[in-house]
Amino acid sequence: MAGHGSSTKLALLGGTPVRDKAWPQWPARGAEEERALIAALRDGDWGGFPLPNERAAAFAAAFAERHDCEHALCVANGTVSLEVALQAMGVEPGAEVIVPAYTFEATASAALFAGCVPVFADIDPETWCLDVESAAALVTERTQAIVPVHLAMTVADLDAIGSLAGKHGLAVLEDCAHAHGARWRGRGVGSWGDAGSFSFQTSKLMTAGEGGIVTTSDDAILDRLHALVNCGRQRPEAAQHAAVVGHNYRLTDLQAAILEVQLARLDHQHDTRAANARRLQAAIEDIDGLTNLRIDDRVTTQAIYQFVFRFDGDAFAGIDRDVFVAALEAEGVPADGRFYESLPVSELLRPDPTRYPTWSAALAAAPAADCPNAERAAYRESVWLPHQFLLGTAAEVDDIVAAVLKVQHSAGDLAGLEGVEVDRLRQARSAR
Repeated sequence: MAGHGSSTKLALLGGTPVRDKAWPQWPARGAEEERALIAALRDGDWGGFPLPNERAAAFAAAFAERHDCEHALCVANGTVSLEVALQAMGVEPGAEVIVPAYTFEATASAALFAGCVPVFADIDPETWCLDVESAAALVTERTQAIVPVHLAMTVADLDAIGSLAGKHGLAVLEDCAHAHGARWRGRGVGSWGDAGSFSFQTSKLMTAGEGGIVTTSDDAILDRLHALVNCGRQRPEAAQHAAVVGHNYRLTDLQAAILEVQLARLDHQHDTRAANARRLQAAIEDIDGLTNLRIDDRVTTQAIYQFVFRFDGDAFAGIDRDVFVAALEAEGVPADGRFYESLPVSELLRPDPTRYPTWSAALAAAPAADCPNAERAAYRESVWLPHQFLLGTAAEVDDIVAAVLKVQHSAGDLAGLEGVEVDRLRQARSAR
């Protein structure tokens, strides 16, 4: 570690950074992944057809059991998992689907891919998960589904969401892209709704580079998933055979071989992250201007995809959140502020009406979104730290705290800086 106590000059302004060592690597990998890949390579059974192939079937069964579901089906990625899940749940084209305003764009774009209309609910200001009262106010006769997102290190209020869905006859699709292995009241996420969607993209808690999986305990949903993912082919055990125009959204057995090993690593990684997260949360409680997210007592196993906290610039000489993040990064702690946009104002959800007339019309027809909590989180408050930081030692957690305190101590030196000037300082530091 460089510079602890030796310099108060911020690294962004030319000082010595708090930390100059590498963080724990991600993806985590080792001899186990190599052996699994070599075995798959040698047997020549690489693809996803027939669906599910041997390794994908074994992995899906283990993943379903881990999350207290009867079934799971591997798919190409965590966006198509949302799309085909909505379709398999019977959500009709043109139906409204309630999604939180603060999440990755795929949660909403998947609804568009499925022919539905995403409607944006605000988030709970203390957990940043979907606010159930905001969602309840959006239910109309056109609403057919709700998609709670288990965000970063929190779990949406599945009890309240289940009550709302039951009252109005809504399908529930849990977006669990951040929540592998998380449990709510002792039961796995992905098992509380009609279906759950998980991602295995590179940054996720389990990864094969890409990939996804849908969990469900509904045989009819599983039947429709098979056809949608496998070019319209019905699974032999299907109770009803109906014509479906399906995609090739299959996962390869090479990926499944890696994922079997990644699943075996999950519990140990959860324990390591949890211990380091407790240390970091305790430190944040003592730093003026920083606030931890509230973790519901009903979360009995926490998954930490990113460690997230709220930033208040008033305690940092009035600097902007993005300036704070840039200063923290210069001290050797890569962080992100605008990790997610507020979806109602995101440019990624403003399709060109000349190229995407149906999507543009659907978004234009959706109820106007009033989501102040999502906008505040996205553009002023949120600070995101990658989960692999928590796979290291207690001393590495202390480096994060030291960097935050150093930035706070010298925040006055950053007062008045704006985005263009911060970018210039970043570039100048990189060139040194």
